[in-house]
Amino acid sequence: MPAACYGAGSLAKRARKAATARHERKLELLDLTHRRRVALEAANRPPEPVCGCTHHLAKHDRQGRCREEQRTAVEWDAELRPLRHELRACTCQQYVGPEPLGTVFAPELVDPR
Repeated sequence: MPAACYGAGSLAKRARKAATARHERKLELLDLTHRRRVALEAANRPPEPVCGCTHHLAKHDRQGRCREEQRTAVEWDAELRPLRHELRACTCQQYVGPEPLGTVFAPELVDPR
């Protein structure tokens, strides 16, 4: 009789271990699915035209001047670490990011005969 109890305890322990392993694998698969979806969404997004000042192209006027404000250090300590910041107008002068692409027309590659 004691052998049967011992076997039952061993079976329960193995079942618990298998359930834990299955649960961990399921969590890994869910994480991989989520990361794959995020990567696909990022890949399908067009590149955003960003200036060297890190502001979007929409924040610049037609002459190329930036209309956004940025945090600028105005006071430093002895180790040259900034102590105080102020919002000041961005001093960038032109857009230096990637050229936005227009609509592209590609002719058929196969002859429709």
